Amino acid sequence: MKALVLVEYNNFELKDVDKPSIEPGEVLVKIKACAICGSDVHGMDGSSGRRIPPIIMGHEAAGVIEEIGADVTKYKVGQRVTFDSTAYCGDCEYCSNGQVNLCGTRQVFGVSCGDYRRHGAFAEYVAVSEHILYPVPDNVTFEQAAMVEPLAIALHGVSRVNLKGKDTAVVIGAGMIGLLVIAALKEKGVKTVISADVNNSRLELSKEFGADHTINTKESDAIKEILALTGGEGAHISFEVVGLTETVELAVNCTRKGGSIGLIGNISKTAAIPLQAVVTKEISLFGSCSCAGEYGESLDLISNKKINVDKLMSGVAPLSEGQSMFKRLYGGKEDLMKIILVP
Repeated sequence: MKALVLVEYNNFELKDVDKPSIEPGEVLVKIKACAICGSDVHGMDGSSGRRIPPIIMGHEAAGVIEEIGADVTKYKVGQRVTFDSTAYCGDCEYCSNGQVNLCGTRQVFGVSCGDYRRHGAFAEYVAVSEHILYPVPDNVTFEQAAMVEPLAIALHGVSRVNLKGKDTAVVIGAGMIGLLVIAALKEKGVKTVISADVNNSRLELSKEFGADHTINTKESDAIKEILALTGGEGAHISFEVVGLTETVELAVNCTRKGGSIGLIGNISKTAAIPLQAVVTKEISLFGSCSCAGEYGESLDLISNKKINVDKLMSGVAPLSEGQSMFKRLYGGKEDLMKIILVP
């Protein structure tokens, strides 16, 4: 089969590789669409340490079941499916508690980090365990189904914090996940959502996803503006969807006493926090890793047209153009959101 292989850092090749064989409990999915994740872009140059070559990346995907292994009972050949980006065991203590994202033997499709190498879906086929499959509704396109994973991440991040219908929330970072966090917050009934970013075009887009106010943190005093919008108290909830020291500090400083912060962004391995402010304001910090079963909810929101993921698609290209698409995203000169590759 054909696959887009990261053969060395910053260098992809479309290669002929072995078609995956399936084990009992697995199905063979013929990939119809696979989106390029920001973590793939950050990983291609080796900076994240999670895409050690050679590796077939890709974990935001959808396709059609072509072959069924022994013991598969819930799915059939020809069925349209997507699948969790995380391959979890389903049996450990974490999985039994619904924390499948924390499974002790978890692997992520398209990730090679030293501890494991699991090839992903920038390929014609991928083998997937039945228990992480999700059926795709007929009115959801394969491209839309490839957007389920980032929406699930946003939904999981929002679920980590105790929401109240009349809360005010600040979302710092209007990238892909930040925009979907805004949409998820509005869908969950949060009254007022403030979007903060350095990019005016993305701030404008955040309004389409439900933001009530926008703040360019380079052009104005973000804390002053947020305090003005919240009666001088600060937001009940803040979501940090970048992962840098300065944005973590902003989240702490714009959150009111007794408030909560959802930490979703993780560009940096470490970030300093204003410790005394966290302690004296008694702010609760909630880390959020990937997603934990929100795929079904994500599919429903897309199928019922409650969240329009089409607005986030910057383009669709054949797998053979993967190298050039990665270079465009990595260069950062264009205001691109999501590129979807089609084998």
